[in-house]
Amino acid sequence: MRIFYASGERPNQALASSQVWRNNLYLSLVDLGHDVVEFDYDLNPLLGHADVSKPANRAFVDEERPRAEAALLAQLEAAHRAAPVDLFFSYFYSVCARPETIRVIRAMGIRTMNWYCNGSYQFDLVEEIAPAYDWCLVPEAFRMDDYRRAGANPIYCQEAANPQIYHPVPVERDLDVVFVGARYGERPAYIRGLVDAGISVRVFGPGWQRPAPKPRASAAVAPRPVARLGPAGRLRRLLTIDGWRRVARRVLRAVGRGAPRVAPAGAPAASAPPDPLALPPEVCGPALSDEEMVAMYSRARISLGFSGVGNVVAGPDRIVQVRLRDFEAPMSGAFYLVERVPELADFFRIGEEIVCYDGPVDLVAQCRYYLDHADEREQIRLAGHGRALRDHTWQKRLADVFLEAGLEPQGQKPA
Repeated sequence: MRIFYASGERPNQALASSQVWRNNLYLSLVDLGHDVVEFDYDLNPLLGHADVSKPANRAFVDEERPRAEAALLAQLEAAHRAAPVDLFFSYFYSVCARPETIRVIRAMGIRTMNWYCNGSYQFDLVEEIAPAYDWCLVPEAFRMDDYRRAGANPIYCQEAANPQIYHPVPVERDLDVVFVGARYGERPAYIRGLVDAGISVRVFGPGWQRPAPKPRASAAVAPRPVARLGPAGRLRRLLTIDGWRRVARRVLRAVGRGAPRVAPAGAPAASAPPDPLALPPEVCGPALSDEEMVAMYSRARISLGFSGVGNVVAGPDRIVQVRLRDFEAPMSGAFYLVERVPELADFFRIGEEIVCYDGPVDLVAQCRYYLDHADEREQIRLAGHGRALRDHTWQKRLADVFLEAGLEPQGQKPA
């Protein structure tokens, strides 16, 4: 099959140099034996203005998107003249192209398929363009009906990992507990809980070596109570520094730290309390290169995963999801310990191929147990790696999707 591939996703921001995310899909399509032509255009400026509710972003998109669409159609038409293109495969947000542009591609006799993996909390960024495609690949099972309501044709396709990129590395397993990824959300509070429990933990990625921002002075006008806000409003509030600090205090109280203190009567006003998100400098490392990140999965006795997305306050609005890391870590040979998401049980045997924790207290307990039980840890690690290689490669995911969509004859996969 001849495929025109267009990625509108920025490189993995948790890495220092990465084109890994782009290569995950591109290389997997090539591995399957397809003839892949890649769109040559920098869509990052458009992606940086994806929130078109801001007038400045909308103005930028209105000016820049037509240029991107013109380049897309020109390159696709040239490729189609050289040899017929069977499939336009993209990772596009709505700011990358308008629905009518995708329909022009379909009118050329080319089938269209879009992959998008932020729908758990940013479905609005793809809602406009999704109905224009023949198929939308959706890794969030709970969003399938949202795509259908928008008029799209979703195919459930969970994330995966490319074993050419993610694989065990022969290095000494010299670190106890490690997390690789950006500093945000609940993550600093969970790591702080491990530090306070005396567990040797290291974190690597953007933001960990930067001092936590100091609290801002109180505003003259009090913010609206959270109870008056809808889910989207609560999400925006929680993505502020003050919102995350409230989350941190709740998590730290759960592990026995951060209880409120009452000053004695008549005592002088106390200075600002210590930042509950602060971590010892020796715990925090820099963002890693692609190669360093993959090797870190082999260096760590326990590799951590966090499942919270966006609105992380416990309650009906809290969003958790299966993440790319949930497949990359086992594919790299890691012993993987991640917050429980029910959907994970569809892909791994919990407790046999990966291990899940339920909240900050259980995270501490699970780390202690598996650091003390090396043989059991090794058995789970090897089983998880085998399962990932067998069932969770991008090559297998895409081949199965193409069969389901009727793009490959039933029972036949690309050479």
